[in-house]
Amino acid sequence: MDLFQVSAALLSLAAIFSFFNHRVLKLPTTIGLMLIAMTTSLVMVAIGELFPEVEAEAKEHLHGIDFNKTLMQGMLGFLLFAAALHVNLADLKKQRVVIGILATGGVLMSTVLVGGMTYALMTLMGVHIRPVYCLLFGALISPTDPIAVLGVLKHVGAPKELEMKIAGESLFNDGVAVVAFIGLLEIASGTSGLDLQRLSLLFVQEAIGGVLYGLALGFVTLAMLRQVDDYKVEVLLSLATAAGGYALAYAIHVSGPIAMVVAGLFIGNEARAGAMSEKTREHLDDFWELMDEILNAVLFVLIGLELLIVAFDAQSLLAGLLAFPVVLLARFIAVALPVSLMKRRRVFTPGAIRILTWGGLRGGVSVALALSIPGKLADGTLVPEREMVLTITYVVVVVSIVVQGLTIGPLLRRTLAAAAAVEPEEPLPVEAA
Repeated sequence: MDLFQVSAALLSLAAIFSFFNHRVLKLPTTIGLMLIAMTTSLVMVAIGELFPEVEAEAKEHLHGIDFNKTLMQGMLGFLLFAAALHVNLADLKKQRVVIGILATGGVLMSTVLVGGMTYALMTLMGVHIRPVYCLLFGALISPTDPIAVLGVLKHVGAPKELEMKIAGESLFNDGVAVVAFIGLLEIASGTSGLDLQRLSLLFVQEAIGGVLYGLALGFVTLAMLRQVDDYKVEVLLSLATAAGGYALAYAIHVSGPIAMVVAGLFIGNEARAGAMSEKTREHLDDFWELMDEILNAVLFVLIGLELLIVAFDAQSLLAGLLAFPVVLLARFIAVALPVSLMKRRRVFTPGAIRILTWGGLRGGVSVALALSIPGKLADGTLVPEREMVLTITYVVVVVSIVVQGLTIGPLLRRTLAAAAAVEPEEPLPVEAA
C-alpha cells in the first residue's frame, strides 16, 4: 500500500474503533483503542491458523509502516506541540525545580536501576543478554511518555500542582533519555566506547540546542502572528511551526521534541496574551484539540496492531511481565529519593510520591526507540538481543498503559480523600510545591 492507502486505513480503523469504544467499552480513548487494536491483531493470528495467507498479508502491510519514523519523525512533533500549547507557563515555572530534577537525574537514575535489575532478572531466567542491552532497555523505558500520560490526565482530575509535575516531566524527559539511548546504542553496536565528554556534548547539542531553537522558532512565529488578524492564516502559521520546525530540527541535529515543547509553550502563552483575537484563540484551540485527538487515536491503534509483528514466546512474554514491576520499582526509587530530599524545603501534595510513581506511564516513544535498535551490525553480525528487548518493551508498555492508566484515577481519588480526612494542625503554605 502507498502512503495514502496506509493513512486511509489507519484513520478508518481509528474511527471505527473509537465508535465501538464510545458506544460499548466506554474506556479512556487511548486505552480503549489500543485494546481493540490488540484484539484485532489476536483475531488475525487466529484466522491465520486457518488461512495463513490472510495473516501473512496483514503482517506485510504492517511491516511496510515504519513505526519509529512514523512517530519519532512525524507524529510526535504535532502531538507535543499540541500538548504544550495548552500548558500554562506560570504554573509550569512554579514546578520547574521538581520537573528539572525528575526529567534529568530521575531518568538517568532509572536507566541504571532498570538496567542492573533487568540483567539480574535475565540471569536468573537463564537468558543470555549483554549488560549494555539491559542498560539500553533502561534508557528507552525510563522516560514517561507524554502522549500516554497527557491522554490519561484529561480524565483523572488531578490537582493542578501534581498534574503540572507529571505533565511537565513527561514533556521534557525525552531529551535526556534519547541522549542516553544514542550513547548506549553506539557502545552496543561497537561504533564507539563510553565517552562521557562526547555524551555531554551530545546532550548540549540536542537538549540545550533544542531549547534555544524552540525559543527562536516561537519568537519568529509570534512576530508573524502579531502582523495578521486572520484566524485561517494564524492557524496555518502554527501548523507550519509544528511541521516545518520539527523537520528542520532533525536537519540541524537538535532535539525536535524539546523544540516543539518550547515553541508550543512560547506561542501558547505569549501569543494568547497579545497577538491573537478571541476568535483566533477559539479556532486555534479547536484545531489543535482535533489534531491531538486524531493523531492520538491513530498512534494507539498502531501500538495495538504492532502486536501482530512482535515476536512472542513463553520466555520473552514472562520476561516482559516480570520486567514491569522492575520498571515500576526503579520509577519509585527515582521519584522517592529526590522528592524526599526536596520535602525538607518544599511542600508536596499528599501522596505525591505514590501518584508520581503510578502516573509515570510508558508509551509509544519507548516502542519506537526499541524498534530503532538494529537487528544486524555494520559488519553483518546479528544482534540476538534485539527481539528480546523489543518484546519486553512492548509488554511493559501495554501493561503500563492498561494497568496504570485504568487505576491512576481511583488511586488519585483515594489518596486525596484520605488526605482530606486528616485535618492539618497548622495551615500549609499558600504555594505548594
